[in-house]
Amino acid sequence: MTIDSDLLHYYGRVAEAFPPLGPDADASAVRQRFKAVAQAYSGARDDAIAVEDIDVSLQSRTLAARIYRPKAASGPLPLLVYFHGGGWVVGDIETHDGLVARLALDAQCAVASVDYRLAPEHPFPAPCDDALDALLWLAEHRSRLGFAMDRLGVGGDSAGAHLAVVAARGANQRVAGLVNMQLLLYPVMRRQFDSPSCLANANGPGLTNDEMRWYWTQFLSGAAPDEHDVRAFPLAEPYERTPARALIVAAAYDPLYDDAYELQRFLEANGGRVELIDAANMTHGFGRLHAQSGAALDWLRRTGERAGVLLRAER
Repeated sequence: MTIDSDLLHYYGRVAEAFPPLGPDADASAVRQRFKAVAQAYSGARDDAIAVEDIDVSLQSRTLAARIYRPKAASGPLPLLVYFHGGGWVVGDIETHDGLVARLALDAQCAVASVDYRLAPEHPFPAPCDDALDALLWLAEHRSRLGFAMDRLGVGGDSAGAHLAVVAARGANQRVAGLVNMQLLLYPVMRRQFDSPSCLANANGPGLTNDEMRWYWTQFLSGAAPDEHDVRAFPLAEPYERTPARALIVAAAYDPLYDDAYELQRFLEANGGRVELIDAANMTHGFGRLHAQSGAALDWLRRTGERAGVLLRAER
């Protein structure tokens, strides 16, 4: 199996239209390029989805969020709280709009995409705090917002999946069983760069080892966390309560491929139920590229449909 040819064609077009930044580029420049690429290639949101922008009012700060609902659905829907990827540094509601809309449609659930604070302006633990606090706020306001009260999931891609794992663990420590499902697309779990998948896919496409190293540096640029702090390093300590059921998606041509399997083993060792989808011809970030690749769309549709089943499953 090799990388999907449509994805390879996409990466070639991006490199030609948006030349790579130099090694001294700051976070602002990286964000601008990431957003420009997303605007050029993400594709239009499906008309079958209705959206509503809301404010998540937290202590001392307000976060923006966008709620996605399938127009054809009726009654209170399960809610999936979603955190976008981008190495805790780049990305926002807009760059991941098409991905989240697709998940809402295929899972037939409501999705709340949260715009958390970004490093390095807001380094660890700010993104983690935002993820947990936003999840708890949305859980508390489910009835007012019209969501089902007995089905709550949390998800994300890449660094957003890291935040989802952190938030699900923190929420269920506070209220046992509050979160019943995790959707984790090509998650980043460890600050290390010499696993077999990191070495095999060190130069991308989609994500390079050097880029991942830079993202970790930005994320941890404030007060250094203790090595046992599970907010920074989710695999550092065992769970005190059984983790929420998880659906993990691994991309075969991704430095973080091994992270997905290590997360699966860790959750299962702590009593969690886990399913893993191994996207054999995909690269890191393929979920945002479903408008550019039929294979990426197929994998994303499969992911969304299965997430919808697990979100509604008996506990």
